[in-house]
Amino acid sequence: MEIQFEAYAQAAELLKALAHPVRLCIVKGIIDNGSCNVTYMQECLELPQSTVSQHLQKLRSLGIVETEKNGLNIIYSVKDERIKHLIQILGGE
Repeated sequence: MEIQFEAYAQAAELLKALAHPVRLCIVKGIIDNGSCNVTYMQECLELPQSTVSQHLQKLRSLGIVETEKNGLNIIYSVKDERIKHLIQILGGE
Protein backbone atom coordinates (compact mmCIF):
# COMPACT_ATOMS: atom_id res chain seq x y z
CA MET A 1 0.00 0.00 0.00
CA GLU A 2 2.88 2.39 0.74
CA ILE A 3 4.25 2.06 -2.80
CA GLN A 4 0.86 3.00 -4.25
CA PHE A 5 0.63 6.03 -1.99
CA GLU A 6 4.01 7.31 -3.17
CA ALA A 7 2.94 6.97 -6.81
CA TYR A 8 -0.23 8.92 -6.01
CA ALA A 9 1.78 11.59 -4.21
CA GLN A 10 4.07 12.01 -7.24
CA ALA A 11 1.08 12.21 -9.58
CA ALA A 12 -0.52 14.82 -7.32
CA GLU A 13 2.64 16.95 -7.47
CA LEU A 14 2.57 16.85 -11.28
CA LEU A 15 -1.09 17.81 -11.29
CA LYS A 16 -0.48 20.67 -8.84
CA ALA A 17 2.26 22.04 -11.10
CA LEU A 18 -0.03 21.88 -14.11
CA ALA A 19 -2.95 23.41 -12.21
CA HIS A 20 -1.47 26.90 -12.68
CA PRO A 21 -2.82 28.46 -15.89
CA VAL A 22 0.55 29.91 -16.96
CA ARG A 23 2.36 26.60 -16.49
CA LEU A 24 -0.42 24.76 -18.30
CA CYS A 25 -0.15 27.23 -21.19
CA ILE A 26 3.65 26.88 -21.26
CA VAL A 27 3.48 23.09 -21.42
CA LYS A 28 0.77 23.16 -24.11
CA GLY A 29 2.85 25.63 -26.15
CA ILE A 30 5.99 23.51 -25.87
CA ILE A 31 4.06 20.41 -26.96
CA ASP A 32 2.49 22.26 -29.89
CA ASN A 33 5.89 23.58 -31.04
CA GLY A 34 7.92 20.49 -30.19
CA SER A 35 10.35 22.71 -28.26
CA CYS A 36 11.04 26.42 -27.72
CA ASN A 37 13.10 28.93 -25.77
CA VAL A 38 12.13 31.37 -23.02
CA THR A 39 12.07 34.39 -25.35
CA TYR A 40 9.52 32.75 -27.62
CA MET A 41 7.34 31.77 -24.65
CA GLN A 42 7.63 35.23 -23.11
CA GLU A 43 6.47 36.87 -26.34
CA CYS A 44 3.55 34.45 -26.74
CA LEU A 45 2.39 34.82 -23.16
CA GLU A 46 3.15 38.57 -22.95
CA LEU A 47 4.74 38.05 -19.54
CA PRO A 48 8.11 39.17 -18.16
CA GLN A 49 10.99 36.81 -18.87
CA SER A 50 11.59 36.36 -15.14
CA THR A 51 8.01 35.16 -14.60
CA VAL A 52 8.24 32.64 -17.43
CA SER A 53 11.62 31.44 -16.11
CA GLN A 54 10.20 30.89 -12.61
CA HIS A 55 7.39 28.75 -13.99
CA LEU A 56 9.82 26.81 -16.18
CA GLN A 57 12.04 26.13 -13.16
CA LYS A 58 9.08 24.61 -11.32
CA LEU A 59 8.25 22.42 -14.34
CA ARG A 60 11.88 21.42 -14.70
CA SER A 61 12.28 20.54 -11.01
CA LEU A 62 9.39 18.07 -11.33
CA GLY A 63 10.79 16.50 -14.49
CA ILE A 64 7.96 17.77 -16.68
CA VAL A 65 10.29 19.66 -19.02
CA GLU A 66 13.94 19.23 -19.89
CA THR A 67 16.49 21.57 -21.42
CA GLU A 68 19.02 21.40 -24.18
CA LYS A 69 21.61 24.07 -24.83
CA ASN A 70 21.76 25.30 -28.44
CA GLY A 71 24.46 27.97 -28.67
CA LEU A 72 23.34 30.74 -26.33
CA ASN A 73 19.75 29.51 -26.25
CA ILE A 74 18.27 27.03 -23.83
CA ILE A 75 15.59 25.01 -25.56
CA TYR A 76 12.78 23.48 -23.50
CA SER A 77 10.88 20.32 -24.39
CA VAL A 78 8.36 18.16 -22.56
CA LYS A 79 10.17 15.21 -21.04
CA ASP A 80 7.34 13.16 -19.57
CA GLU A 81 5.14 11.35 -22.10
CA ARG A 82 2.35 11.10 -19.52
CA ILE A 83 2.15 14.89 -19.52
CA LYS A 84 1.73 14.95 -23.31
CA HIS A 85 -1.19 12.54 -23.03
CA LEU A 86 -2.71 14.50 -20.16
CA ILE A 87 -2.52 17.78 -22.08
CA GLN A 88 -4.17 16.11 -25.08
CA ILE A 89 -7.01 14.93 -22.85
CA LEU A 90 -7.42 18.35 -21.19
CA GLY A 91 -7.36 20.06 -24.57
CA GLY A 92 -10.04 17.78 -25.92
CA GLU A 93 -7.74 16.38 -28.61
